[in-house]
Amino acid sequence: MSRPIVVPAPPAWADDVLTVGVTGTNGKSTTTTWIAAALRSLGGPVVRATTLGFFLDDDELGLEKSYDGFVEAMRRGHAKGARHAAIELTSEALARGFAKAWPCRVAVFTNLTHDHLDAHGSPEHYLASKAQLFVGLSPGDTAILNAHDEASALLAEVIPEGVRKITYGVPTRGEPCLPVDVSAGEVTLDWDGTTVSVTAFGEACSLRVRAIGAINAENALAAWLGAESAGVPRAQVLEALASVPAPPGRFEIVHREPFVVVDYAHTPDALARTLATARTLADLRPGARVTVVFGAGGKRDVQKREPMGRAASVADTVVLTSDNPRDEDPADIAREIARGLEGHPRVETRLDRRDAITWAVRGASRDDVVVLAGMGHEREQERGGLRVPFVDADVAREALR
Repeated sequence: MSRPIVVPAPPAWADDVLTVGVTGTNGKSTTTTWIAAALRSLGGPVVRATTLGFFLDDDELGLEKSYDGFVEAMRRGHAKGARHAAIELTSEALARGFAKAWPCRVAVFTNLTHDHLDAHGSPEHYLASKAQLFVGLSPGDTAILNAHDEASALLAEVIPEGVRKITYGVPTRGEPCLPVDVSAGEVTLDWDGTTVSVTAFGEACSLRVRAIGAINAENALAAWLGAESAGVPRAQVLEALASVPAPPGRFEIVHREPFVVVDYAHTPDALARTLATARTLADLRPGARVTVVFGAGGKRDVQKREPMGRAASVADTVVLTSDNPRDEDPADIAREIARGLEGHPRVETRLDRRDAITWAVRGASRDDVVVLAGMGHEREQERGGLRVPFVDADVAREALR
């Protein structure tokens, strides 16, 4: 029998900090970062917690990524006058009882796609873990749901009475499963950002973000509603969204002509959407081709490897390489991904990631787009039991000098 999880009680001062919690599979870091930027317009410092670390405004606090580190980040922020926070919540943290250990007044759901089944065992347990954020809300709190993700209909059923529900959506994800309060219309991309026409509670408006990609229309709507529900006036939210950059490693342009992009996409859905963005931008330049360089993590969710291959098949050239192979043979991982690429006319396997990136970017023409996917902001590669310094962006820049 497994031992029960002991959940610590929130600190006595926790209710002083109005916290917006963000969960889902993809888009959490970007959405959280944008919410924090909007909350700063209210005055006073804002605590931000993402996979990149713990921050007080733009200052990284250098704390251990644990519950104790999180509480210490909040304590420091509280001592300096922070009364708002935006935090990214993983399914693992929620499964361990985080929603009871720290109160969130606003809960934001981005989407649910294939990931982390190695940790949860089934899609049902994965969703149940995410749902804990919404089960833990109290009357007067707000839940922000992605109306075009079928998991939202299930989340809506477990939200307590008295919690306000607001929905948003981007039609590219499919038909809505819930009525939509705030919906994206036309999404226009360029190499400097994304513009979205929006219908919000029956009124037309538009928003602009510096991040690139249709997926950022979804992230921006989630961030908008999360910040507005926490008390930020709409005009200030839209102004903040227009000015703040996307987090590092999220469709980050590290070179132009050829266009080299670093993206954290490491799930089939995220990779498909990132490559759709690359294709849209490549089509702005006649004859431009799209190349993707990616792998999959070792000792993690092997079921997503073949679907990732299928997602990558839209690229003109696919370069299979190592991600974080850990103690697994990178060749075995590449072979499993390649099953999803059967029949693709141009698949190159180069298991040394530095070699793969160098080959891809040096072989690109002036107008081509090369996407380096999977590691994003990460600064180390795990292989053979070691953590080796490795930054995709630095390797690409070095190859192009």
